[in-house]
Amino acid sequence: MNGAHDMGGMHGFGPVEVEKDEPVFHEEWEARTYAMNRAIGAWRKWTIDASRYEIELIPPAEYLRMSYYEKWFVRLLGRLVKAGLVTPAELETGQPTPGSAKLTPPLRAGQVPGIALNREIPAHEDPEIRPLFEAGQRVRARDINPLGHTRLPRYARGRVGTIDRDHGVYNFPDTNADGRGPKRQHVYAVRFAARELWGPSASPHDFVYLDLWDDYLERA
Repeated sequence: MNGAHDMGGMHGFGPVEVEKDEPVFHEEWEARTYAMNRAIGAWRKWTIDASRYEIELIPPAEYLRMSYYEKWFVRLLGRLVKAGLVTPAELETGQPTPGSAKLTPPLRAGQVPGIALNREIPAHEDPEIRPLFEAGQRVRARDINPLGHTRLPRYARGRVGTIDRDHGVYNFPDTNADGRGPKRQHVYAVRFAARELWGPSASPHDFVYLDLWDDYLERA
């Protein structure tokens, strides 16, 4: 979606600070937040696109203030309520509603490698879905401003690139994020010259590759 959540190519946020010997988690709560997201995600109550979209629903001022795992935590709370796994009252009190059902069977530690860490992305080969573009073809990223989730970054919209390769068929994030269905289609690695994206001050030797779906592209 448009807004503070699509920060790619935006100026004014300062340099990326690289932390030497950075740990995987800085605090224990970060590790617990990561574990809860992966474990609860194993119930398959929502798609990965819906999960990403939930973070984009965080108000911009809060989004910019939060750390990475704070966003993960808020995302999880939102998805839990929307999936009917908990109620807002239960989140507020920390107590289960009397008589509420328990989801069974429970997730055991031994199931985690095979369930929680497997995203179950549908097979990328589907001969019944034909590609709209082919390698070597010049294309333009559509100049669209969707209200919901999208994987087409603003800095590439309206820009011309070249199809580098066809990755195969995958679910379309824009519709898969809000329950409108997978709308499976081809995804391509599209090569954009840095100067096409950033202007003449960019290096003529640099290129950016973006994975873009059929619906994001048009013939140049």
